[in-house]
Amino acid sequence: MTQDKSLISNRLKQKYETEVVPALIKEFGHKNRFAVPRVSKIVVNMGVTTPQDAKEREKAIANIVEQFAVITGQKPQITRAKQSISGFKLRKGEPVGVMVTLRGLYMWEFFDKLIGTTLPRVKDFRGIPRQAFDGQGNYNLGLSEQIVFAELNYDMIESIRGLQITLVTTSKKQPEAFRLLELLGMPFVKEEGNK
Repeated sequence: MTQDKSLISNRLKQKYETEVVPALIKEFGHKNRFAVPRVSKIVVNMGVTTPQDAKEREKAIANIVEQFAVITGQKPQITRAKQSISGFKLRKGEPVGVMVTLRGLYMWEFFDKLIGTTLPRVKDFRGIPRQAFDGQGNYNLGLSEQIVFAELNYDMIESIRGLQITLVTTSKKQPEAFRLLELLGMPFVKEEGNK
């Protein structure tokens, strides 16, 4: 018997609805629940510039597609070069990376896993930078190696690569977006005065 995904509830989503929304309404003076900022999607991507040989790059991309499917629970999209660049031995239309856009339950599950198990596995982890907002309320996080995701089998990784995670919020103000992510449990670096 399969479960309907819409009926499954996520711990972090419940926390958002029961704790974070009331706290943000009180703190920022929003008139109703719908004005409160929320995380609308999470975009995970990885660029592949090496190997230079197109056939080898195709093989590397196929391997990363498998890894992303395991990490995110969703089939990724292959990004392709929009123009030819002879210095990089790159032709228009060749694969240059992999990306996944997560929404709904997949987004909440990935976010919960990211802050609960993945980030604490990063070597010498002391928190994530507070300044990585883009001015539009979105947060960008770079991880230097994909092996921090516990569900990846080390044998399936052909090469250690970095990846980018973008948390897109509905807030247009950085302080609100920061507070939203902080209340959801993002482990930001502590400020000097708040140790």
